[in-house]
Amino acid sequence: MPESKSRKKATAAPAAPTTRGKAEPKPNPVWYKPVMFGLMIIGLIWIIVFYISEGVYPVPALGAGNILVGFGVAIVGFLMTTRWR
Repeated sequence: MPESKSRKKATAAPAAPTTRGKAEPKPNPVWYKPVMFGLMIIGLIWIIVFYISEGVYPVPALGAGNILVGFGVAIVGFLMTTRWR
């Protein structure tokens, strides 16, 4: 029975993989984190002041809309966390 030819193994090193995607994201500016946490805290304080003052503060004309303002400010802070690096 004839023998098959033996294969020669390649001695060349494999090519280094190239990354053709997006570049490394830049870090956030220094002011980003204090603003993010500040908005979350301001929103919480807004709601707490509304409940403690029984609707007299922070803006009496808004009435229960003060809750929406407080949550809105806090949500903007929470949405900023998605871009935080």
